Amino acid sequence: MTWIFDKKLGIMFSMKKYKIATLGCRTNQYESQAFLDQLKKKGYEEARDGEKADLCIVNTCTVTESADKRSLYQIRKLAREYSPKRMVVTGCFAERSQKMLRALQEVTDIVPNSKKEELLPMIFPEEEWPEFQIERFEAHTRAFVKIQDGCNSYCSYCIIPFVRGRSRSKKVFEILREVEALVKNGYKEVVLTGINIGDFDGDGTPPVRLGDLVRQVDKIEGLERIRISSIDPDEVDDDLLDAVINGKKACPSMHIVLQSGSNLTLKRMRRKYTKQDFIDATERLLKADPRFTFTTDIIVGFPGESEEEFQETLALMREVRFAKVHMFPYSDRPKTRASRMPNKISPELIQERKAELLKVAEQNAFDLRNQFIGETFSVLLETPTMGHTENFLPVVVPDNNLCPNTLINVTCVDNNSEGLIGENQADAKIQTLFA
Repeated sequence: MTWIFDKKLGIMFSMKKYKIATLGCRTNQYESQAFLDQLKKKGYEEARDGEKADLCIVNTCTVTESADKRSLYQIRKLAREYSPKRMVVTGCFAERSQKMLRALQEVTDIVPNSKKEELLPMIFPEEEWPEFQIERFEAHTRAFVKIQDGCNSYCSYCIIPFVRGRSRSKKVFEILREVEALVKNGYKEVVLTGINIGDFDGDGTPPVRLGDLVRQVDKIEGLERIRISSIDPDEVDDDLLDAVINGKKACPSMHIVLQSGSNLTLKRMRRKYTKQDFIDATERLLKADPRFTFTTDIIVGFPGESEEEFQETLALMREVRFAKVHMFPYSDRPKTRASRMPNKISPELIQERKAELLKVAEQNAFDLRNQFIGETFSVLLETPTMGHTENFLPVVVPDNNLCPNTLINVTCVDNNSEGLIGENQADAKIQTLFA
């Protein structure tokens, strides 16, 4: 706690300190930002290194065994470095491992996912707290907006339905209000995110489809870009395609979840689509806009995955040429069907397949970028020299006079392992003028 002297009032007052650690998905990142906004509005200040904190929050993840370990590490790290009066643990690992966490002397409070939005009022009931929503996204030029939580699918490998609960959606007016606040604070790009946004229904009767939400967000003045986070291929219906392709601000890029390119593996995973469904979804979007690109998630080493099934995944990757692949080595999660399946893949073979898949993913992404050399794009800068095109291609712009969160027109002149090399068209015009 820091004491500040107010010259005007002639009194000393305390400025409380906080520290937040976030692991895992974009939904967690959104929720941690909401905590941060609430704390700042109440006058809290982030604790510096070595400074004692009044409050630490660790927003945990349990999607893999590695995520469990990282969550525990962050709890102990924050306890050691900030000696907080209150150490609050929330998120999916906290939901699943409450007994273990209660045994840790560093932990003072455990808040389940279902109570996340009430976390601060629960910990400090004597104080009045602002609404749980975001107005900014610290250290990002792209803001995640949570539109949905929970999942009803119960895929055989996934623990998330057990720790996040049933699917539920945020009301449309709340989402629009949040996006408008972000735009007011200077954000040009938002990502509509959730645990399974294909389930979005607007929490009302009649339900509001995801495509309808995209159209309403598209009307917000000052917003430049809308991205859709993580959707299954069977949920890319004609209505959503229409909203994205015909919207003024919806980006021609989408994260469509694959997990495996083998129908046999997909069946064991209890995914509700086939390889052909995935191909059909990407082909329909590419037909509507040839610049459309895709990112995806893939699990390597799922129980029973044969060499032939793994090769099917590599073949599909080469066919689609993803701009980016998020690769996850299979990890047993308690209570899931997959954890009880026979024919587990050895850790050594998983590592071999992981290395091969990442090599193919890197080459595919490079080849995809190559086809856009010579084309001009709008790039939203995330650093002074790097940003992404509207179709999510990374672009390096070797110009030291640029600012993050600036939209510039760039012609792609080369390609390397980091991304496309872009020439700022504003600079090109100046050079032409004085040539």
